[in-house]
Amino acid sequence: MINLDIISDVACPWCYVGKSYLDRALEQRADHPFAVEWHPFQLNPDMPRGGMDRREYMALKFGDRDNVVRVHAPLLEHAEKAGVTFNLDRITRTPNSLDAHRLIHWAGLEGRQTPVVSSLFRAYWAEGRDIGDQGVLAEIAAENGLDRAMIARLLEGDGDRAEIAARDTHARARGVSGVPTFIIDNRYAVQGAQPTENWLNIIDETIDNMKEARNV
Repeated sequence: MINLDIISDVACPWCYVGKSYLDRALEQRADHPFAVEWHPFQLNPDMPRGGMDRREYMALKFGDRDNVVRVHAPLLEHAEKAGVTFNLDRITRTPNSLDAHRLIHWAGLEGRQTPVVSSLFRAYWAEGRDIGDQGVLAEIAAENGLDRAMIARLLEGDGDRAEIAARDTHARARGVSGVPTFIIDNRYAVQGAQPTENWLNIIDETIDNMKEARNV
């Protein structure tokens, strides 16, 4: 297997689109060689722990409503192609995603990382749930077979907060300035939400290279 490390933030809409594009490619290439692992990156590392009102955040970042609509137009176009549902009107808060990243880390220890990531994206972008809320995170953990009470206790403490922050810092030190960023075999970086066709080409090329290496 070849490592496919994905640096992303569940509070990033383009990361959700990028994941969906990749998922479609992996489904079409059941013999793909990738072992997927998710890594933390906070788009808003200075976000208050309780998050902030979504409208206030969007106004501060993009200005008036017309500009918000203009900025979101290409996102929604790609979302339709990727089969992703965005219900932006349901979102009332922009979260601090650190606790969500802690949950993803703990899910990885139990081999449930990708399902939890999928649930977090869907919970926030389609269902409008506050993924900065510890109660919501505990619910998502339970929905994916994790021990709800244990996750709730872990979230109440500071366990792995420093590690998540350090991994975020490490990604930035390696040159990651935006997400999603995909790192293949710890050697090749692919940035942005790549269409499914691109991923199919990458998978096919990777498989061909592996076959050639075995025949050398």
